[in-house]
Amino acid sequence: MKWILLLFIFTFSNVFSQQITVYDAETGKVIESVAIFNMAKTKSGVTNENGRVDISDFSEKEVIYFAHVSYAEFSSTKSTIVLNENTVYLSKESEQLDEVVVSVLKNKAKTKRIAEQIEVIKAKEIQKITAQSSADVLASIPGIRVQRSQFGGGSPVLRGMESNRVLLVVDGVRMNNAIYRKGHLQNAITVAPNMLDRTEVVFGPTSVIYGSDALGGVIHYYTKTPKISEKKEVKASLFSRYSTVNNETTNQGSIELRFPKWASFTSVSHSNFEDLTMGKNRSHGFNDWGKVTYFSENVNGNYNEFPTLNPDSNVQRNTGYNQTDVLQKFYVPLSKNTDLKLNIQYSTSSDIPRFDRLTELNDESDPSSLKFAEWYYGPQERLLISPQLEIHPKKKWMQRGVFTLAYQNIKESRIQRKFGSLERSYREEEVDIFSINGDFSVPLAKNRNLGYGFEVDYNDVNSNSFGKVLNIVNNKIAGFNGDFAVQSRYPDGGSSYLSSALYVDYRQDISTKSTLSSGIRFTNTHLEAKWIDTTFITLPDADISLNNTAVTATLGYVYKPVRDWQFNAVLSSGFRSPNIDDVGKIREKSNRLTIPNVDLKPEHAYSAEVGFNKFFNNRKFKIGANIYYTLLDNYIYRDPLPMTTPALVLDYDGDQFSTDNVESFDILANVNRKNAYVTGFTLNYQGKLFKNWSTVGSITYTKGNTFDTDEAMSSIPPLFGNFDVNYVNDKLEAGINFRFNARKDIEDFNVNEGIDNVEQTPIVDPDASLAKEKYFGSPSWQTMSVFTRYNLSKNISVQGRLDNIFDEHYREFASGVSAPGRNLSLSVFANF
Repeated sequence: MKWILLLFIFTFSNVFSQQITVYDAETGKVIESVAIFNMAKTKSGVTNENGRVDISDFSEKEVIYFAHVSYAEFSSTKSTIVLNENTVYLSKESEQLDEVVVSVLKNKAKTKRIAEQIEVIKAKEIQKITAQSSADVLASIPGIRVQRSQFGGGSPVLRGMESNRVLLVVDGVRMNNAIYRKGHLQNAITVAPNMLDRTEVVFGPTSVIYGSDALGGVIHYYTKTPKISEKKEVKASLFSRYSTVNNETTNQGSIELRFPKWASFTSVSHSNFEDLTMGKNRSHGFNDWGKVTYFSENVNGNYNEFPTLNPDSNVQRNTGYNQTDVLQKFYVPLSKNTDLKLNIQYSTSSDIPRFDRLTELNDESDPSSLKFAEWYYGPQERLLISPQLEIHPKKKWMQRGVFTLAYQNIKESRIQRKFGSLERSYREEEVDIFSINGDFSVPLAKNRNLGYGFEVDYNDVNSNSFGKVLNIVNNKIAGFNGDFAVQSRYPDGGSSYLSSALYVDYRQDISTKSTLSSGIRFTNTHLEAKWIDTTFITLPDADISLNNTAVTATLGYVYKPVRDWQFNAVLSSGFRSPNIDDVGKIREKSNRLTIPNVDLKPEHAYSAEVGFNKFFNNRKFKIGANIYYTLLDNYIYRDPLPMTTPALVLDYDGDQFSTDNVESFDILANVNRKNAYVTGFTLNYQGKLFKNWSTVGSITYTKGNTFDTDEAMSSIPPLFGNFDVNYVNDKLEAGINFRFNARKDIEDFNVNEGIDNVEQTPIVDPDASLAKEKYFGSPSWQTMSVFTRYNLSKNISVQGRLDNIFDEHYREFASGVSAPGRNLSLSVFANF
């Protein structure tokens, strides 16, 4: 009788009680404390610790709303939920643009509570733009321009800041290391674009959260993460693409294992790029600009004593390379309130030719007088091993905490040889990076959040150099005949860089219409370096030790007078402490030699920013603007050394450099100057036009100048913009894209520091002695692209994209390689 009664009670409860479970769409974990309600809010409920809630009070056709502070609001009819096996998945995405949750500030918050300018690009959008590298991903984001010295690279520019003034982060681990240089970097490409779940960008000084280097902003790559499942699933995906402009072939395969107690995601991507073809339509009027008349054929063990005539001058010889990327992630929920993630990433490449150096001439009037027979980067390798522990103790002093440990190993090298010489020089660098981050948050009261944390980051740098004399047999490199000494790029006795910091971040809703945020950070850096070989250069002190400290702060305010208007204001400060590259680098470029300066001090940035967003169509469409002004104090600048008596004379790779011969060979060093400014704005819009139509667009303007010397700052791009219109239905997606860059006059270039690469712009007067009379500057350009994607089935889709339809020839500002010409790319996506 007892068992019959229990069976009756169980059956009765299942008939009259309808339990549903709410899951996190990203991790597969259940979500506690999700509020559910109907439109009139006369019926409601809250999910329990198992993510379950009873919806028996709701009628079959009634719409149920799901709300949680960390997720986008979701709604569905009760009947639909029942058809989906009584499960609901909440994500961070929403049609209402203000509901997107971003985590680039470490403590998650919705954009309607964030004052800083933020941009996010997700995996689906990355697939749409047919990004051959992650540099292409960044170039599609409003407010970012990308410079390229060679095709195997890409140096993002944010608000006139570039390279070591922009912080790169991947999965919570900073990628910037002690040899990130001033000028142009290619490290941004070492994350395969198809492994990205999303990329988030915060513009402006964000040193409070991320420390040194974040003067222009932070670029945060988030790679894909597996999720658990009660159903024990195995998911696989394949991706393949071919592009005509450089015969690109990219293939990627991934497999995801989902189990109740653990999950795994494995992905391998390989891309092969042949030589890049530039556009043939020269609307700018410079018929020979950028053409490759002669090239070096000293590749794959071949030896050619003289440059080779290029049969097609629109093909940029020595731009091809290949790259392989591997991602392995494990996700293990150790308990209800504790998650463990293990993140392993490896990226390697072939040799990457430095195209701009391979086109340098000894005599500008003779296109066959190439300077370098060989100039290439050796395989660029990046290894990351990072365990991350997330805890939810739900204590008064900590609601959530994340500990991120990381080890990174970075290898890069530079190999070069001049025409007319058998001496090949090698410079090799290896950086070992050990870091630990702790980031914690606690809600003090309703709509009041406190974040705090610490960071310790240690870089160990080894720099090696040597020279080999080639042995040539029948125009083949048969080995080496001898050795010779070569000046190392960085201190050959080793160097190290230690950074440690503490920070506090506070965010409070003052009212339903306004939010105030603030933060402060204390950072200390310690640098040590030692030179042993003084064959080529002698310093006042062969051993150096530098200590720097900085306190940075930020204050942000968000005001929402009505539901469809939002105004933002930010005051922030940032700093960048000199690293090994700033203090200890020795290198030659364009007949100018940069030498160490051990007396460098940190540079500081003070920024003010205002912005607004106006929403339409139930917050599904918005227009916005951000205007900023940044003051740089004690900024670091590459300056020629003054003439001295007696003259300072240095030998580097067989060339003599002297301080009394400034017209031909200059000697430079990084120095601290006084003040400069960068100002500008970004106008943008995005959202739905109609049921199946959406659009996005932006225009960015930047200006920078020095106060102390009244000259243009380096890395300031011209006015640029990007506009998209897209159509989507169940089977088909299509769109059109328009990009443009305005002209940048030669008067607006910085011709002294060398970063703007004025010599890569068209020549208007070959006989002129002054650069501002000799070169034109950066011509304007416009391109148009179209794409379409069709879902053949639930699991297979195909995509075609035609870029640069009119085959325009152009170069991105400060780039040493011309942009791709007309390009047709075909892609296949398969999911199983």
